[in-house]
Amino acid sequence: MAMRFLSPRLAPRPDPWRQLDAVARAAFPGAGTALGLLVLAVPLGLPEQAALAPAFLFASVYFWSLFRPAAMTLPLVFALGLFADLLGSGPLGLDVLVLLLFAAVTRRWRRGLARQSFLLVWLVFAAFAAGATALSYALTALLDLTALPLAPALVEAGFAIGFYPLLAVLLTRVHRGLAASAAV
Repeated sequence: MAMRFLSPRLAPRPDPWRQLDAVARAAFPGAGTALGLLVLAVPLGLPEQAALAPAFLFASVYFWSLFRPAAMTLPLVFALGLFADLLGSGPLGLDVLVLLLFAAVTRRWRRGLARQSFLLVWLVFAAFAAGATALSYALTALLDLTALPLAPALVEAGFAIGFYPLLAVLLTRVHRGLAASAAV
């Protein structure tokens, strides 16, 4: 007579600490981005501080949309864009629209970019950030019905492009830590 196992191997019941850990890991990209925006909204006396918030936002949304898209969903991108609009002085809804388009394009290119070299990922980010900044500039000028100075848009795009490698190093370490703790 063959021996049968009457019950399949049962998974251990998740304890509250594991559940809290899983929630924290899932919430980190959005919460970290929102916290970074909040810190950058505080007057720190940095030169061109107003251009740092969009640079941080673009870099963070790009990184998490590329490497952990389940944690940077489009509703979360909408909420982050709205939060950035409320913290900033631009037209309400502008950051939402630009950021949603930015995230959607990043998600569209995700499969091809996720396995590429850092240099190529950075160059594509530079193109996306320049395009998003140009769109934001054009929409702001259209809403104001006036020609705006180009220098602030160039500074914003330059900060975003220059800031991405620094943030990518930090977020890569966090991403690996989140993945390693999820595997345990």
